[in-house]
Amino acid sequence: MSDLQTIAQEIRVCTLCPLANSRSLAVPGEGPLSARLMFIGEAPGKKEDLQGKPFVGHAGNVLNRALLNAGIKRSEVFLTSVVKCRPPNNRVPGQSEIHSCITAHLQRQIRLIDPEIICLLGATATRALLGLSPLKAVRGQWIVKERRYFATYHPAGAGRSHAWNNLFQVDIRKLGAFLANNKQEIAPMSTGSGPT
Repeated sequence: MSDLQTIAQEIRVCTLCPLANSRSLAVPGEGPLSARLMFIGEAPGKKEDLQGKPFVGHAGNVLNRALLNAGIKRSEVFLTSVVKCRPPNNRVPGQSEIHSCITAHLQRQIRLIDPEIICLLGATATRALLGLSPLKAVRGQWIVKERRYFATYHPAGAGRSHAWNNLFQVDIRKLGAFLANNKQEIAPMSTGSGPT
């Protein structure tokens, strides 16, 4: 059993926060250990909660189309979320829930995979991992802060707004271009202090 599989097994039985009480299935994430690109969303939705897999609902369809258009194979990226269990009624996860999941699980996944790029999907992921908000101030920009990050809309939001979807598609194509030519110069962005 690989270390990623070990973490996934721990996530499936995790009871560190109250979200464990209302979930159907935890959603550890999926993708290869060798992934150069890691996507981190907010939390599982209804379909993800029922299947135990990330981005299988409407947001997953939006993301899949964007990946296809950008020449990125879904099988070659790692997909996960800030929290691994669905919050009741799809509410935004609380700070204690986010802290528990990042500390116990997400940070370990990031260290193991060691991706070249971490794409943060939506405001919650961007704020949780980098302490940055609002999302519109950093969307579509490379953020170099110990690792190389890239922030964009969550595909669920992109699926509800034609304007956001157009920008989301542009952003994912930017990631595809980087993967195709990783010698592309990226200007670091000043990000201030990290999350407390």
